[in-house]
Amino acid sequence: MDSERIRELVYKSYSSKPSYMEIMPGVPEDYRRIDTLGQLLEINYKYISVDEQMKRNLVAKRRSKRNPYPGIIGYDDVIAATDRAILAGHDIIYIGKIGQAKTKLAETIARNLLSPIPAIKGCIIHDIPTTLLPAEELARLLSGSDPEHTSLEFHICNECEYKIRDEGLDTRIEWVDGMSRYRYVLATPDISIKDLVGQIDATKVAKGATLYSIESYSPGQLLQARHGILCIDELPVLDPRKQVVLLSVLQEGKFTTGSYPVIFKPYVRVIATANPVDYTHASKIIEPLVDRFESHIVTHYPYTLRDEMAIMVQEAKVDYTSSIILPIFMLKLVARITHLAREHPDVNKEKGVSVRMSIHSLELLISEAMRVRALYNDAIAAVPRPSDIYAIVPAAKFELSELEDSSENRRRVLEQMMEESLKQTSIEYIMDITQEQLASIREEFKGRSLIISQTSPWSDGGGSGSSSSNSSNSSNERGDGYNDDDGSGGIEANYENAYSIQLARFKTLLSLIDNVMLKVEKEHIEFMEYLKRHGIDTTLLEIGENSSYRIGELKASIFELVLEGLRHMRPPVLDRRERGVYVAT
Repeated sequence: MDSERIRELVYKSYSSKPSYMEIMPGVPEDYRRIDTLGQLLEINYKYISVDEQMKRNLVAKRRSKRNPYPGIIGYDDVIAATDRAILAGHDIIYIGKIGQAKTKLAETIARNLLSPIPAIKGCIIHDIPTTLLPAEELARLLSGSDPEHTSLEFHICNECEYKIRDEGLDTRIEWVDGMSRYRYVLATPDISIKDLVGQIDATKVAKGATLYSIESYSPGQLLQARHGILCIDELPVLDPRKQVVLLSVLQEGKFTTGSYPVIFKPYVRVIATANPVDYTHASKIIEPLVDRFESHIVTHYPYTLRDEMAIMVQEAKVDYTSSIILPIFMLKLVARITHLAREHPDVNKEKGVSVRMSIHSLELLISEAMRVRALYNDAIAAVPRPSDIYAIVPAAKFELSELEDSSENRRRVLEQMMEESLKQTSIEYIMDITQEQLASIREEFKGRSLIISQTSPWSDGGGSGSSSSNSSNSSNERGDGYNDDDGSGGIEANYENAYSIQLARFKTLLSLIDNVMLKVEKEHIEFMEYLKRHGIDTTLLEIGENSSYRIGELKASIFELVLEGLRHMRPPVLDRRERGVYVAT
């Protein structure tokens, strides 16, 4: 195509309305088939700004009853504030303690509320020539002329200019999604101004680029987030001199760098996060920058156990190839420990207790059920039990304020919270026990005891055996009162103390376990429906087919829960002695 026809095509495309139907803001209905610069010009493509993409995508999702923020749970107030900020076209700063989904929110916005854009293939700053280049400059490049920079404004990178010159209308483009235009910067002291705005690239200079010319420039995070979102995590930690760079972006939508007499426009929306202590501390964020963030949104930890539990199931990394049942009461037990930690008088409130403590504790709890019972016997499902609870100790992430923050003190405080959580959770499931049942259980325990052990299965296994060699009757060094394995890795199932055998002479207790089982099954169904509404995989909660090895292990966990409930009643019905022996009080 000759130069005159190219010029006509470019000017017609720039001045005409789009000739396509949109499926999203700025996205043609057959956009995946549009893969050259020539095709982009032929359809008169028009770029939609980041603000408009976010607004219109938000409106479309709300009107069609689709969740714009999948994976964000228990944040109705924060989501409402975020909706308002997006509709108003605001830059946002989220203020909250550790583990309050601040950066997850920024990622979710980028993933779900940004439309794909057509950029020159392979360009790390997402150059859209039909949007960024003046018509005359684009026509010159398409005609094979060398680039001429007639203004101080940076349009597209030097590499893309030469690519258009050489490949013309056949220059390849690719549609770049929102997450590919999302950049995350953790504001640590070693972050430099060059990291944000770019720098002279010594490699390019060595290859012949003139020092201080645009050819020697390598983009920083601001341009790499072009047409997208830049997330600055822990903004108050960023040195005030570096915060000034963001000020010009938020105030004027542009920045300069070093000795380049060039203006860069990143076309980004900035989302920042801050800890409340740093946010309120004088001079942590320069005053003009605080003012430029139009929406300051305060986050929080989950208000309810149910929300905390849903987040745990959603975020936990679990081997789904294994046979696992996660009893809902064990999920409550862990979530309640974290909630107790957030309110405990000795725990540092300014630092907070992250939801990650709940998530990582759940992962350890499931791993313990696998390690102790399921790993060496394919016939046993991994079902966490109350006797496994001490496995979560390494995930206990909190600091003490009133006491010396030593490992011994943290362990002691954690044990208090474990015991309180076990008390509240276990009593919840036997609240409707009758006086007649209590009297009958006391009668059944006369002269008898029950032994709880991590390695005791529900039944005797029917001769299936176990594939290990070490005895489970070793001494307990954890101090939790349960008869545990020796921790050496090879674990033998303690069939002698199988729970179903021990319960043969405890008819009332066995009936109580069956009643609690019905409650648990009902709770599982209700909670799974809640999870499905949030698009969360419910595999962990599925009890599945009525196979003895799955149901038996769930009953074993319920059995331990019921005994703890009877122990924590007022007055207590049972007492737990050394090595997990339960006797009547």
